Amino acid sequence: MAEAAVIQSYIDLRDSECEARVAKAKAALGAQVVILGHHYQREEVFRFTDYAGDSLKLSRQAAASEAKYIVFCGVHFMAEVADILSRPEQIAILPDMAAGCAMADMADLAKVERAWRELGQILEPEQEVTPVTYINSAANLKAFCGRHGGIVCTSSNAEAVLNWAFDRREKVLFFPDQHLGRNTAYRMGIPLEEMVVWNFNRPNGGLTREQIQEARIILWQGFCSVHQMFQPEHIDRFLARYPDAKVISHPENSFEVCQKSHYVGSTEYIIKTIREAEPGTRWLVGTELNLVNRLHERYKTEGKSIHFMSPTVCMCSTMFRIDPQHLAWSLENLLSGQVVNQIKVPEVEAEFARLALSRMLEVSP
Repeated sequence: MAEAAVIQSYIDLRDSECEARVAKAKAALGAQVVILGHHYQREEVFRFTDYAGDSLKLSRQAAASEAKYIVFCGVHFMAEVADILSRPEQIAILPDMAAGCAMADMADLAKVERAWRELGQILEPEQEVTPVTYINSAANLKAFCGRHGGIVCTSSNAEAVLNWAFDRREKVLFFPDQHLGRNTAYRMGIPLEEMVVWNFNRPNGGLTREQIQEARIILWQGFCSVHQMFQPEHIDRFLARYPDAKVISHPENSFEVCQKSHYVGSTEYIIKTIREAEPGTRWLVGTELNLVNRLHERYKTEGKSIHFMSPTVCMCSTMFRIDPQHLAWSLENLLSGQVVNQIKVPEVEAEFARLALSRMLEVSP
């Protein structure tokens, strides 16, 4: 086989040159490759994707395809899901291994296992606590949930998953995003007083024995830095100027932002709601900038005005690392018979992660 081309030779290339090379390599590879693009991906890369969507939807589409190579233009945990759900002969690739997720990194296996042990000094967690991990987490945390009777959730099905969890055990340990857990649980009728936040940097999560015993849901102290940029006063100022506007937010936003929003839901829900809205409507959107800009361009011909919630530019900086240079590098190496940046989850870990994912798909197909 030819020697793998090194990324350094691509870094200084102009985007326009890389985009031409991506188009040429993609055409030459044909059905051998499928390129997946998360909704938050930058436009220069997004235009080359075969499928666009959230991480679970994309991984399932790739697994159902005939492609040998799955190139995921997203972040690390997304490519792991693609590897877990794909067929054995398929190969998952992340164009830049540095494309991670700060929120996912807030809950690592060592911290979660320590929390489980500390809960075991106060409760019987295998009988009393269902671990639930957001899909925005590492494969080994999905495997942890699989081993301990737990489950995975997405922002679309979190309520159905929590109902499943509470049907089995009286408490839930929810990680890594506290806001998705809090917003979903509150919508289900669980009062804030029955939710506690586990500070993973403190013994027993910084909680008393009584707080742990009385809580129904234990929320990990994790968050998405992009969605924490949005504040309730952004909504107040916008509605003071445009009182007839509608506000729609992702459930990774703070409780206060979601309470002030007219609609709260997943990325797919946001897209669907705006797509189906009446022409001429105005929207304030609390989610990642690339998606909001794409919605603005797509629906401006219908007279829809779509605004980004924060006055400060905030995008998913780690996903932004997937650029035309890295995509060209990945595809041209495939053309020369080389696989670079393959994501391969260890099989034992993948088996338990698939178990947790399969429970979710049974609850919410």
